[in-house]
Amino acid sequence: MAAAPQPVYWLGNDTLRVSAALFAENRRRLCSGLKAKDGVVPQSVVLLQGGEQKQRYCTDTDLLFRQESFFHWAFGVTEADCYGAIDVESGKSMLFVPKLPESYATWMGEIYPRDHFKQKYAVDEVHYTTDIADVLTNMRPAVLLTLRGQNTDSGSICREASFEGISRFTVNNTLLHPVIVECRLLKTDMELEVLRYTNKISSEAHKMIMKHVKPGQKEYEMESLFLHYCYNKGGMRHTSYTCICGTGNNSSILHYGHAGAPNDKTIRDGDMCLFDMGGEYYCYSSDITCSFPANGKFTADQRAIYEAVLKASRAVLAAIRPDVKWTDMHRLADRVHLEELVKIGILTGSVDDMLKVHMGAVFMPHGLGHLLGIDVHDVGGYPEGITRINEPGLKSLRMGRLVQERMVLTVEPGIYFINHLLDAALANSAQSCFINNQVLARFRSFGGVRIEDDIAVTQDGMELLTCVPRTVEEIEAFMAEPAKPFSPVVSS
Repeated sequence: MAAAPQPVYWLGNDTLRVSAALFAENRRRLCSGLKAKDGVVPQSVVLLQGGEQKQRYCTDTDLLFRQESFFHWAFGVTEADCYGAIDVESGKSMLFVPKLPESYATWMGEIYPRDHFKQKYAVDEVHYTTDIADVLTNMRPAVLLTLRGQNTDSGSICREASFEGISRFTVNNTLLHPVIVECRLLKTDMELEVLRYTNKISSEAHKMIMKHVKPGQKEYEMESLFLHYCYNKGGMRHTSYTCICGTGNNSSILHYGHAGAPNDKTIRDGDMCLFDMGGEYYCYSSDITCSFPANGKFTADQRAIYEAVLKASRAVLAAIRPDVKWTDMHRLADRVHLEELVKIGILTGSVDDMLKVHMGAVFMPHGLGHLLGIDVHDVGGYPEGITRINEPGLKSLRMGRLVQERMVLTVEPGIYFINHLLDAALANSAQSCFINNQVLARFRSFGGVRIEDDIAVTQDGMELLTCVPRTVEEIEAFMAEPAKPFSPVVSS
């Protein structure tokens, strides 16, 4: 009986084994997509450049390296300063690695031969980066397909591969980007396995925080616990984004936790917590938000707002299926929020009329959710021909296309009491007529509630990847149970 292939990535203990077959399948899909695209000529070769090792400003202190996302998708290489080439017709794959100086062995460890990388990453050939021009010349490609295109989420242009001697070749930098983006949009079974794992570990980390949070602690202590759990139990050296640990009014700051507000508030009794954190394993992301009271018991107002957001979340989850418009899902969440805010008494009047003047965006200024994969805000949200809707709320929606099977998405409705948005609405006669300012005043320092789950779209609905307590009753019961001491993994 043949031995099982060695994983290309595994950190031991109970961490996930990932096979190099995941990336071989991605390369196969890319070649198929390019062959089907008009304008791609025979003897085309894809050339991708990996991420570079960077230093902190003018020092020699290395920043923690994380691979460039497109290169990782195609090759799964963890090392910096590499290139990869794929012959579109044959699917042949080549990896180019740096030729390291002898001093590397003294400071950084063993210098591996090229065959080591060939075996590790299951590619057809490995060469040194100094030989790219000569190796490609011998292949005689009709055209090199390099990657250049705009990330429609960030607005940034991805980095195009370049090397000394590239001027010898015919280069096309427009054909590759839309094809590889569409390939990344839909996840394979092997990619879904990794994303299930990131959600499992991150969900357990959130649950541990719910057990250990107490008034009097600092927000950053919760961030620290999350990071420790994800790395210690899940092998996650990176998070998918900067951790957001907002409590009290900080829970209304959508991207709290940045350098100017580094999760440094003392948690008070009666605060709502909004903890938005996701671990990353082998560059695959998770993105989960849990909202709950710091003392484990919801007040009447906290319950009302929380259950309004939960109702919107569950309405969207029930409606998700292929061919649904993502913009319609955002509008559905808005409608549910407004209906519930009327019941609470913060708003009065016709919900249909409120929607016409974009009242939903006063309380949820961000989009309902986004694509998720190798990047937390994954690529593909606005392909050519689909433009953003320039309306409050919807203009911040990170995807505008139809939902498709094998997409992985976040669903993250929220209700927030953001003073400058509330003041603007009160100053706008088209919106202020719906607001009961006396009731609203009670919520001015409330903060906010967000409930964020990760889902994989299936043939007839969705698979919920996130697993945390969600109802008020589940949260209160879970937080009331005694916490088990968090013990590090000990290898036998």
